[in-house]
Amino acid sequence: QEGMPQTLSSTSMFTPCGFSPHLHTSKEGEQGGLIFQDGNLTSASLDALIQHLIPTTDYYPEKAYIFTFLLSSRLFIEPHELLSRVCHKCIEQQRLDDPVLDKARIRKFGPKILQLLTEWTETFPYDFQEERMIGHLKDMIHRIAPCDEAYWKKMNQLLQALNQKLATLSHGQEGIVKISTAVSDKLVAFKTKPPSIQREILSVCSDPYTLAQQLTHVELERLSHIGPEEFVQAFVHKDPLDGTKTCFSEQKKTSNLEAYVKWFNRLCYLVATEICMPAKKKQRAQVIEFFIDVARECFNIGNFNSLMAIISGMNMSPVSRLKKTWSKVKTAKFFILEHQMDPTGNFYNYRTALRGAAHRSLTAHSNREKIVIPFFSLLIKDIYFLNEGCANRLPNGHVNFEKFLELAKQVGEFITWKQVECPFEQDPNIIHYLHTAPIFTEDGLYLASYESESPENQTEKDRWKSLRSTILGKT
Repeated sequence: QEGMPQTLSSTSMFTPCGFSPHLHTSKEGEQGGLIFQDGNLTSASLDALIQHLIPTTDYYPEKAYIFTFLLSSRLFIEPHELLSRVCHKCIEQQRLDDPVLDKARIRKFGPKILQLLTEWTETFPYDFQEERMIGHLKDMIHRIAPCDEAYWKKMNQLLQALNQKLATLSHGQEGIVKISTAVSDKLVAFKTKPPSIQREILSVCSDPYTLAQQLTHVELERLSHIGPEEFVQAFVHKDPLDGTKTCFSEQKKTSNLEAYVKWFNRLCYLVATEICMPAKKKQRAQVIEFFIDVARECFNIGNFNSLMAIISGMNMSPVSRLKKTWSKVKTAKFFILEHQMDPTGNFYNYRTALRGAAHRSLTAHSNREKIVIPFFSLLIKDIYFLNEGCANRLPNGHVNFEKFLELAKQVGEFITWKQVECPFEQDPNIIHYLHTAPIFTEDGLYLASYESESPENQTEKDRWKSLRSTILGKT
């Protein structure tokens, strides 16, 4: 746990207000079991938080509260149980079980509960893949619809929109699965194959600007499938007040997040493969320069995830050991990019560039200027440290809401970015290549690298020998 406070304080660099794990000793107040400090909700019991979510005839929760609570509540209670409790409380409070309903009262309440359910389905559609969720939804409408015919219509629109969203998302997931199995590490017996079989990137796309735009397409497409809740579910621990049961023990609901990390790794390996593949030094240098230009354009677009994958691919040791190849490369541009993504100071340079892109996005006039694709594994790491760095519950059993406001701020910003429409025209040919071109395993990369530029020391010589026998069957 050493070095923790430092990691936490660095979040204040890139979130508008720093988050302090210490409770402030300034003005406190309590209303309905909710503890406020300087007007901000800092902690409360789970029951009080659920109550605060429930609309009445003259109250509707703030949008930011709804998002924060729906995002974080799953650490304490499963979504179907939360919805069940919300519905039961509404039935009680609005007396929806009475034989004769108070129509005037319900007409005030109806639009509000419908609004809450709409926001929930729009922001966390994956919650509604569960039958029980849809059941609670329909039960609620059946109870209020007799008071106003319009509620049926509203309900149908809500369900149609939800079905459409889930269909799009599951279609996307199927596509992603196909991609990862198609690749399954085909190991290419390089340099022995006739060139016609193994296409290389430059024959598919020789313009760095186009490739950077197609990479941005892939990134935004994959981001669009990640639900905000996946960031929380990735770090679900046992809730100490919940005995042995972990929420979501039945399945890991982070598949889109994992698929996206796989894409990053694939892109690293694809870059390294493309560089190690050509037999001639001059061609290898040409591929390196091409990727430097692609990376530079990714930076200009605001696509930091592809940028980082390309730099990581170039920094893999099978690539970086190609001294003769690199001596033919104009490296000044590469060093500038590396400097931008330098990890020192907790990625200070990158975070500054990210804030710049985020600011540009806020004031953007076109979709082109709205693009912000963060370096994803760092985003996950930040959220992880925020999650590990302070408790979900305070010693008195209250939910540490201050923590979840900070979490919601980070995830909320990401949600805004992932909704940007890609402004570039799609080139199916290039996108297909990016997803299906064979890539070397790490061993394959080393072998290709040694075949290109001979081993320099005994360790490398031994490794080369053993790789030739295992991969090429040569002694």
